[in-house]
Amino acid sequence: MHDVTTLLLKIDAGDETGIDRLFPLVYKELRRMAAIKLAGEFQDHSLQATALVHEAYVRLGGSENDQQWQSRGHFFSAAAEAMRRILIDHARKRKTAKRGGDRQRVELDPSVTADTCDADELLDLDAALSQLEEADAESAKLVKLRFFAGLSNEKAAASMGISPRKAQYMWAFARAWLRQKINGNLQID
Repeated sequence: MHDVTTLLLKIDAGDETGIDRLFPLVYKELRRMAAIKLAGEFQDHSLQATALVHEAYVRLGGSENDQQWQSRGHFFSAAAEAMRRILIDHARKRKTAKRGGDRQRVELDPSVTADTCDADELLDLDAALSQLEEADAESAKLVKLRFFAGLSNEKAAASMGISPRKAQYMWAFARAWLRQKINGNLQID
């Protein structure tokens, strides 16, 4: 069993020191995920990869979080969801008028990702993703892993415990479904 999985099981069993030992093991991977998401952000963006990792980790390990992780993949899925929520919260704050929410919308190229979306696009995606989650939770989870955590198809499939081929079919379905809901305003590749 992998060290991370072992620590997660100990944490679930009540070992309070496990969370302190877990952070150094997963920090590098979480930092890489956050850096991918924030690489395309505007230079004046106030959220940095380190801050995103720390905020996600606080949310994952907080006392109000009764989450039990069964595996490394499950933990990183939860981390992707935490990063998604942080980015959505940040986008909502940016959208407010006092923080420049009245800026004009600029069309983005097909290489758009969560970190390059403007606040309106990210909020549109979040609303559509919430609807997809109700219709097909597994496809929504795949979108979160690929779009928000920056995982490749193979890594996302492994995290979910499905074949890469199934993940590719689910990705194609989810992209088409989300495009229809968003009315073509956002490119999801």
